[in-house]
Order: sequence, then structure tokens, then C-alpha cells
Amino acid sequence: MQTSTAFNPQAITLESKDVRLKPLTSKDREGFYHAGNHEQIWRWMSPNPCQSLENTAAWIDKALTECELGHQVPFVIIDNHSQEIIGSTRYCSIRRDDRNIEIGHSFITPKFQRTHVNTQAKFLLLQHAFEVLGAIRVEIKTHEKNQTSRKAILRIGAKFEGVLRNSRILPDGSFRNTAIFSITEQEWPQVKTDLQAKMAIT
Repeated sequence: MQTSTAFNPQAITLESKDVRLKPLTSKDREGFYHAGNHEQIWRWMSPNPCQSLENTAAWIDKALTECELGHQVPFVIIDNHSQEIIGSTRYCSIRRDDRNIEIGHSFITPKFQRTHVNTQAKFLLLQHAFEVLGAIRVEIKTHEKNQTSRKAILRIGAKFEGVLRNSRILPDGSFRNTAIFSITEQEWPQVKTDLQAKMAIT
């Protein structure tokens, strides 16, 4: 099968009224660390990459390596009003031949959780994936027990597909079951309309 030349996610800046998604760089280490240095963020995502500046730098270096290999496209989320880094997200699990992509490795600093930030950030990523890259499917995954994340994913319009059992071995040796959600190319127009309505009232 020939790889699609059109579906080739690259580092890009995406911006809405209140947030900007900027390609992650090594210069973002301190802002990333301060945004992510909250234990409650990492309850269902381990290990915590923001335990120290050194851990944060190593995590960023790994993300940038994955980006250079074409496996991921990492972003920092910036609040347009304060210009501070308030989280991170990325495109990952990129399947170019099938025009499939995942939005993952996402976190938002506690101050901005349950605000406009998640809706606007996900809208930017989804719009770019479907309307610019030509994706036919976008996946979002979370820990099976992370009910807060599962509700947030449903709120943006993704559909629950099921649970991947024993999908990962965690650092403590336990197994993670992963809840998987998706939005398809056919569903995007309605999801887009619903997200635009949500953003209009935030």
C-alpha cells in the first residue's frame, strides 16, 4: 500500500480566541514543569513526568525525538491572556496509510480544568485533523477508571467504543485497561457544530 502524501502531520501553531497550541520545544521546560507539577494531574497517567525539572527535560527530549521520527506531534497549550503554558497535548499513533490519528498525552493545569481550555484545544486539533490533514478517524484514549477524563471526552462529541483490556503494563507492574473513544470523518460536521455552540457561550 502506498503511503498518503496528504496525510502527514507536522509541527504547526493552532490558535483560538483564548488558547494557542504551539509546537513543544526544549525551551518550554520550565513552563511545562510549572503547569504539570500537580500530583492530581497524573493519578491515572504514570509515571509523573513533572516530578522535577530533570524529569520534565527528559520527557520533553523523548517527545521531541518521537516528533523527529514522525511518530508524534507534541504541543504546549498557552493561555492567550497570560501567555503562560497551561498544559500539553499531542497528535500520536499516526497511521498515515489509513489516515488515522490519536489525540493523547494531554493534560491541563488544575486552574484551567473544567473551563473553556479543553473545548477550544480539542476543537483546534480536531478541525486541523479532519479539514487540513484529511483524517477519517481521530481516537482519544484514557484509563478505564478515569471518569473525569471519560466525561470530558464524551462532552466534546467522541463516541465510546469499548475497553482495551490489559493494554499497558504500568511502572508498578499493574495492568492498565484503556477506554477508547473516536470521532469519524462522517461525524465531524455535527461535532464541529456542537463544539462551536459550546465555545460561543464560554
